[in-house]
Amino acid sequence: MDTVECRVDKVVFRSAKNGFSILSCITDHDYITITGPMADVQPGVTLTVQGEWKTHPKYGRQMEADHWICKAPQDLDGIELYLTNFCKGIGRKYAHKIVQAFGPNTIETLDKHPEKLSIIRGIGKGRLKKIQESWKKHKAIQDVMIFLQGHGVTPGYAARIYAHYEEDSIAVITKNPYQLADEVQGIGFQMADQLARSLGIDKDSYVRIRSGVLFTLNQVSNDGHVYARRDQLVHKAIQLLDVDEVKLQATIDEMMKMGEVVKEGAAAIYLPQLRYCEIGIANNLDRLMTKPKVLKAEVAKIETKLKISYDPLQADAIMSAMNSQVMVLTGGPGTGKTTVTQGIIEAFLQNKLKVALAAPTGRAAKRMQEATGMEAKTIHRLLEYRPDDGFLCNQTNPLDAQAVIVDESSMIDTFLMNALLRALKTGTRVILIGDIDQLPSVGAGNVLRDIIDSEMVPTVRLSKIFRQALTSKIIENCHRVNEGQMPDIRVKKDSDFFFIRAENKDDIPRLIEELVSKRLPNTYEVDPLDIQVLCPQKTSDIGTVALNKRLQAALNDSKIFVQYGDTMFKIGDKVMQMQNNYDKNVFNGDVGNILSINREDDEIIIVFDGVPVTYSTSDLGDISLAYAATVHKSQGSEYPIVVMPIHNTNHIMLERHLVYTGFSRAKKLLVVVGSEAALQYAVRHEVTTKRNTMLKERLRGEVGEELAEA
Repeated sequence: MDTVECRVDKVVFRSAKNGFSILSCITDHDYITITGPMADVQPGVTLTVQGEWKTHPKYGRQMEADHWICKAPQDLDGIELYLTNFCKGIGRKYAHKIVQAFGPNTIETLDKHPEKLSIIRGIGKGRLKKIQESWKKHKAIQDVMIFLQGHGVTPGYAARIYAHYEEDSIAVITKNPYQLADEVQGIGFQMADQLARSLGIDKDSYVRIRSGVLFTLNQVSNDGHVYARRDQLVHKAIQLLDVDEVKLQATIDEMMKMGEVVKEGAAAIYLPQLRYCEIGIANNLDRLMTKPKVLKAEVAKIETKLKISYDPLQADAIMSAMNSQVMVLTGGPGTGKTTVTQGIIEAFLQNKLKVALAAPTGRAAKRMQEATGMEAKTIHRLLEYRPDDGFLCNQTNPLDAQAVIVDESSMIDTFLMNALLRALKTGTRVILIGDIDQLPSVGAGNVLRDIIDSEMVPTVRLSKIFRQALTSKIIENCHRVNEGQMPDIRVKKDSDFFFIRAENKDDIPRLIEELVSKRLPNTYEVDPLDIQVLCPQKTSDIGTVALNKRLQAALNDSKIFVQYGDTMFKIGDKVMQMQNNYDKNVFNGDVGNILSINREDDEIIIVFDGVPVTYSTSDLGDISLAYAATVHKSQGSEYPIVVMPIHNTNHIMLERHLVYTGFSRAKKLLVVVGSEAALQYAVRHEVTTKRNTMLKERLRGEVGEELAEA
């Protein structure tokens, strides 16, 4: 890391959103360019900067700043430049006059006696007010940045905090730094805790323990649980906080009194919103299932119309949809869920019902639309989600539909399922479609499985693999894995499934690179970007991080890039959105390509399904390279060709449902690279970790003290 001292000459670019700046600066010898989230830095000031020199293909050599100290202008020219650029109402002419009048004391005058500026001809009451307001705002930004950096907060995060609280930042932080963890994106408990300790807040303080309890409950929900058992919560919170158990228990009791957490029965501790949603799902399903209205449909007419022949179980599924207000349709690949869905849609249309189709992700909705020929939307889009207002379709403004069919329902978590069901009018028919043998939702709950296991909702499970699917080794091996059997890995000509042995894990990255960049594109005449590598995990030599760097180097030679942390994003890169962004209308798991990068304007254009979306450099924390992705992130998607590494180095993640989910993502070709022993272990290893939920019991009306203790 290098250090330079310079004077800021010009702000070439500054993002209003995040403060990212490109500064032209003067040293004793030359002009240099410095970049970073420097919202408080103005022309004229003196900077001492620590950072790394990088060579930008378009803008040349520049320093990416990690830390800096900003000093007031050291000379009259610097002071004049300083005033010219930041202060509304001054400009070059009046800056010159002010510096002539007050000389080296100009900054002190603005700080302590701004009214003295009125002696200068042309600075009346209006202009003086503008100058005072600009100076006050500037000083507030500067004070906040200095305060935060003095307590170990990096400039980037300091800029985020200021953007959220503005001049109130110091007051909010001093009163309760843990508030940042609740309200500022990217600032978790650990960072807030570090800041709090720097401010001298006692580790046994109520405000710290309270924040730690909420953080622990959120972590438990991130692991898929809707609630934490009290003993589970106490154990995890003590590990996090290192506090006395008596104080922790007392804090939890106080939080219950305040309604910040909710106790159910003797041992279940909920975040209020999660309990509300779980109860809401149960109540709304009960409401939607009341007084079922039987519809008329003839399977024979549907078969004629669609030119499809249904077997008895598929025909029963269509008739069950006619006889039920709510129904679940489940089954593995090749069992005909799509053809049954087409039949149900046709039956609803014959009964003149207004039908809406939806799925949890954009890619799943697109697949549904392609399969049915009808418009399909994400659930968020269907319910008209707005970042500031939530779901516009809700219990007071219900969805205008008489039947709603939802695909990939196993991906729907507790929050989203409650939002969907409460937005449906009583009498609306609901068909939930999904494969419960895939990995459960990323978010809290195991909603589809709980609904099925409750036995309160009519469920049809398709099990027969149809003739056209029987020729597919992908589908055959999916079902073998799901049944705990070793897949058939024998090499057969013209097969859609291949296993390439690589017992040495060091050989796997090289083989995957060859497959994706040369062998598969040449053999099958496909674009390498249509080949998806799916990994059991992020880390290790055959995880997504390492493979993405390797595949990027092999597939993308663009010299135009932007650096974010350890990742270089280039024009043409395949990327994935890693969390929902409702402002941009892109969602967790959406895959796109970088169309353009404009460093000068801090603008990156990424195209998702033909729609260009604008990002800034600070947004790239939500983006990952996607040449390789985790199996978890692939849910709801299908890819023409999937390459999947499996080796003992992924031991901790190897289990049956993960392999099954990864296999089922391949549409035309699946290539597994790795160890036969590791594959065998994964198939035999079934993780049955129970998520803490009470939805099944709520649907049965069984929730009570004894249940919550279990």
